[in-house]
Amino acid sequence: MNEKCVLDENKICNNCGECDECDLTPGKKCDNCGKCIGLDADSRAIEIEDVILKN
Repeated sequence: MNEKCVLDENKICNNCGECDECDLTPGKKCDNCGKCIGLDADSRAIEIEDVILKN
């Protein structure tokens, strides 16, 4: 089955790459820098609540 486009639910994905484009610099591939969402300390940390050890 074909995947749906993540940007347009009425479209089948045709691997156009539009979903990988940088929101701040059109034409540039997203490198996950986080500038578009204003990364701060809260979103850069993961709180570990429990550790499960396997024997």
